[in-house]
Amino acid sequence: MARTDSAPWLRQTLLTLLCAIDEGIHVVDDTGVTVYYNAQAAELEGLEPESVLGKHILDVYPSLDPENSTLLQVCRTKRPVLTQQQSFTNFKGQRVTTLNTTLPIIIDNRLVGAVEVSKNITAVRELSERLLDLQARVFDRNPDSTTSGRPIARYTFADIIGQNSKMVELKSLAQRSATTDSAVLVLGETGTGKELVVQAIHNASRRRARPFVAQNCAALPETLLESILFGTIRGSFTGAENRPGLFEIANGGTLFLDELNAMPPSLQAKLLRVLQDGMVRRIGDSKLRPVDVRIITAMNEKPFEAMRKGTLREDLYYRINVVTIGLPPLRERRDDSLLLSQHFISHYNRVFGRKVIGLAEKTWEVFKNYDWPGNVRELQHALEGAMNIIDGDIILPEHLPAHIREGNALGFAGLSVTGTDSFILSPGQSLHDALAEAEIRYVEQAMQQARGNVTLAAEILRIPRQTLQYKLRTRK
Repeated sequence: MARTDSAPWLRQTLLTLLCAIDEGIHVVDDTGVTVYYNAQAAELEGLEPESVLGKHILDVYPSLDPENSTLLQVCRTKRPVLTQQQSFTNFKGQRVTTLNTTLPIIIDNRLVGAVEVSKNITAVRELSERLLDLQARVFDRNPDSTTSGRPIARYTFADIIGQNSKMVELKSLAQRSATTDSAVLVLGETGTGKELVVQAIHNASRRRARPFVAQNCAALPETLLESILFGTIRGSFTGAENRPGLFEIANGGTLFLDELNAMPPSLQAKLLRVLQDGMVRRIGDSKLRPVDVRIITAMNEKPFEAMRKGTLREDLYYRINVVTIGLPPLRERRDDSLLLSQHFISHYNRVFGRKVIGLAEKTWEVFKNYDWPGNVRELQHALEGAMNIIDGDIILPEHLPAHIREGNALGFAGLSVTGTDSFILSPGQSLHDALAEAEIRYVEQAMQQARGNVTLAAEILRIPRQTLQYKLRTRK
């Protein structure tokens, strides 16, 4: 049945929703005077709503002006401003950074005001400043410097261990790619040694005396990653200092972007422009700076699957996919397991001062029957753990983690999918809840087997480390 008082009802419903959401909402009329300001906006800006309502925005925020205020900009241009970072000093003298989306309010083709949705990213911004300062101190800004402070690559092709035919072919392809400056895409599961191959390519190239800079695209939020990649200038609307980005730091050398598909698509578009033009623009700057950087990227999933899911732009893929190097998982090169084991044993003999000879025959049999979901990295961790507890000179099966000894990649003896009480629905329990409960138990047991090591637990579960970290934060 239709309501006779629908307009007040709808207005009250809208006000209730605006007060309930987490983001700050700020609405001004076409002259810049505030007409709505919710409690979340007041909290993040350290203000009382009464001190904002009915006042012009420039009277409340003394550090803003008609040019850098996104609300006034939208009122002037009638065009939306999407995901814009803005730093300002509020009425109480506090420095605040928000990520804003600002939209014009148009009725009957006439602008009547603007609305801004703000998310507080002050803590992220402070982290960004600390990281950028640390980056500026650690990385040598002088491209002609040969000091040890300059970012370098440690590994060469001599460090790539393997006699398997797939590895021999891969190594040959990588060595040939090192003779050019073409973009290289390295594909492989977690733990297969993608960065090792990337560093080897750099060290065999004409750029080996220049910087090698690596960045994991999944490790940072978009706003921080953008600042780190492209740099910032002093006096920009972000309030940042003059800092070069990774493109400028890597000038003349190689920039390695790992887990590229974790980079937000909007940032991928900016990356594509830099790759096409060879020019970089610092955040807040109008000046374009030429850069000479070889780009090598890596992913741990198939590119076409990433494009299907929308996590990888198609145009960027075809730009970076000049040479593709696919690393085989360890289960497809089992004949290299013994060679790799001897390599790691020799390494940890030097590190720990041990005199371990090698693997017992039974241990080698265990290795041959195990699938190694964490690949070479899991093998390395297993041997490192064994050499921490060994009291002789031969690594026995009992020195290995339980899930490897049992030949069970997941190692969840109590959660067999063939029919245990763990997978019987309780009265009134939904399938969704039962699966969520099972997932929690799998995660907990993986963490126990990895002795709290999140990276190793993610390898056991065959999921990205970031996914496991999220599950650990949100589990009950």
